[in-house]
Amino acid sequence: MASKIQSEGVSNLQRYVLLERIAGGGMGEVFRAKAFGAHGFSKDLAIKRILPRFAEDPLFEDRFIAEAKLAASLTHANIVQVFDFGRLGGSLYIAMELVDGVNLGELFRSYHERGESIPFAVCAHIAMELCKGLDYAHHRDVVHRDISPPNVLLSHSGEVKIGDFGI
Repeated sequence: MASKIQSEGVSNLQRYVLLERIAGGGMGEVFRAKAFGAHGFSKDLAIKRILPRFAEDPLFEDRFIAEAKLAASLTHANIVQVFDFGRLGGSLYIAMELVDGVNLGELFRSYHERGESIPFAVCAHIAMELCKGLDYAHHRDVVHRDISPPNVLLSHSGEVKIGDFGI
């Protein structure tokens, strides 16, 4: 069930269509979405938004705004990129890169269910790429504070990306 959202600000165009909910937590949720532009342009991306019950909390909104600003300031191959930030029907959202793959927790579960161990070369690759992203952030005085399996995203093409610099 797709729904359109409109970004308030410079333009008044229908910019995003939410396609499906792909993740959720106690304070926010993430949707697979499609962005639209001129001349038939479209791009798949992820939309993170505050759950409605927290949208009215000024402190929570301030933290979400800080997260958006911080994440947008970090440009590195191993960090999920932020494209846009806005308000949707009274709730803030962040439009960001969609990593086509799984998170590290899902990878762990997949191997565990098959009774197998993740190959050493795969573990070494993930650790090395994760360290590159963290080193970049640390050199900009940013500490992630929640490096956990759901926040390490693995693309089907082998990219490793840190997500959710979070509230």
